Amino acid sequence: MNAPEITRGMKGKTIKAILAKKFEAFVSSIDDEAVKHLVRKNTVITGGCIASMLLGEKVNDYDLYFTDRATCVAVGNYYVGKFVAATGHPMQIEDDGERVRIVTSAGHRGETAGDVATLEDSGEIEDRYEDINEKAQETEADETYRPVFMSTNAITLSDRIQIVLRFYGEPDTIHENYDFVHCTNYWLSRDRSLTLRQPALEALLCKELRYVGSKYPVCSVIRLRKFIKRGWTINAGQILKAVMQISELDLTDPKVLEDQLTGVDSAYFMEVMRNLREKDPEKVNAAYLVEIIDRMF
Repeated sequence: MNAPEITRGMKGKTIKAILAKKFEAFVSSIDDEAVKHLVRKNTVITGGCIASMLLGEKVNDYDLYFTDRATCVAVGNYYVGKFVAATGHPMQIEDDGERVRIVTSAGHRGETAGDVATLEDSGEIEDRYEDINEKAQETEADETYRPVFMSTNAITLSDRIQIVLRFYGEPDTIHENYDFVHCTNYWLSRDRSLTLRQPALEALLCKELRYVGSKYPVCSVIRLRKFIKRGWTINAGQILKAVMQISELDLTDPKVLEDQLTGVDSAYFMEVMRNLREKDPEKVNAAYLVEIIDRMF
């Protein structure tokens, strides 16, 4: 790693060892050898976990992505199968050749898995990790890393693992969908390497949010609450960049709005989308959206 070292929190060598250990524990829990082989070769760990370790903060979860579609499909089918067996929720993996998603079965393509598939109380996923982890400690060893929540885009496992199916590819491709630069450090399973990027380290040192653009600017603006609560700062120019991207969207289109809420795992937003699906699309406008949002929140 040819990158400057953060002066607080963990060093790169320690982070590398922790991620490798966590990854091995996760892989060891997979009882399908073919899936295990794919995961071992094609996993990227990135996002907030590395940022938290560099800052010496508690890790909420470890975000796992995969470098190819085949691994996404295999892993998705594996955990959906386990979840269906445990809960009876009708769901399956849908692969259209470009995007891998979790949908309810029986033809309910418009209904997200997150509407029905949860073993935990409703609310923000990250607020449930403590409860999930505590319950995991009470189970037998072979029940660790079990699926506890399904959304259209991701699978949440016990023991602080989140598997993201929505995006796949090499790290640069995955990070095209990221909004803030400080989350773009990454670890690769194929060679156990850790990459710390200069812009990410600079943003972490000052705890400054630097918006690099995203396909999901609405989600980015909503996520600001979390960072500001944790002591991060953001200047007006960074917010303006996100607002400019939002201005190009038609948020009265339910499909656009639902897509923009990718990554916002809130039961309230799920209820908003449920109401929109039941409404005549021609009658959905900004005034109606405001009414529904006020009612839900």
